[in-house]
Amino acid sequence: MLRMLKGMAVGAVIGMAVSAVVLPQLDRRTQRNIKRVGRRAMNMAEDTCDMLMGYMK
Repeated sequence: MLRMLKGMAVGAVIGMAVSAVVLPQLDRRTQRNIKRVGRRAMNMAEDTCDMLMGYMK
């Protein structure tokens, strides 16, 4: 479980680095859409993690 969480954290850091390079080159509408989808994905990941931690108790 801990190994999976580490992998997810590394993937998130790599994704942020790539988006920091690519995002300034996109128009404002696309930037907003990417940020909105990112927030949704983060919320879904948090909910899933909370649910899994609840099952493990």
